[in-house]
Amino acid sequence: MRRPPPIDIFFTADRHFGHARIIELAKRPFSSVAEMDEIMIERHNKVVRPGDVVHDLGDFAFADHEPYLRRLNGQMHLTLGNHDHPKRVNAVRHLWASIEPLRNITLPGGTHVTLCHYGLRVWSKSHHSALHLYGHSHGRLPGDSQCCDVGVDCWDYTPVSIEEIKVRLITLPKRRDPDHEL
Repeated sequence: MRRPPPIDIFFTADRHFGHARIIELAKRPFSSVAEMDEIMIERHNKVVRPGDVVHDLGDFAFADHEPYLRRLNGQMHLTLGNHDHPKRVNAVRHLWASIEPLRNITLPGGTHVTLCHYGLRVWSKSHHSALHLYGHSHGRLPGDSQCCDVGVDCWDYTPVSIEEIKVRLITLPKRRDPDHEL
């Protein structure tokens, strides 16, 4: 009997589906919001399989979430961003696997990760090598060896795996923990 492939876990943020002005604000290389939306959906579905898990760290869409969610592979978990309007989010609550303002997860293998739309200075277990993934800054807030921006502007408009994130983290400056380096 053939076993199903393992479930992969992906992270992303700041897609801003349906938001034409983000092209200018974030200097995205798209000629229209329709082109941006289609390319991000295509890139998402190229790496995410239907059974995979996706943690979206906010600012999902500036329009009705349903048309986008129905086209995206994976079990979608939303960590709320500043542009995730409660009316739009609540209208499709049933399509999100979960919705939280901040979440702490433990990945297979034991890696602890704090997920928040905003970049934090300290987070749960940061002094024990826990990671922190964030969005909001569209690549303008530098990370360090334990935290980075997973927004689409930093990752070629594609969700990213923890393995890819860890490869990037080792290239960043060592974390100085203000909590425990007294």
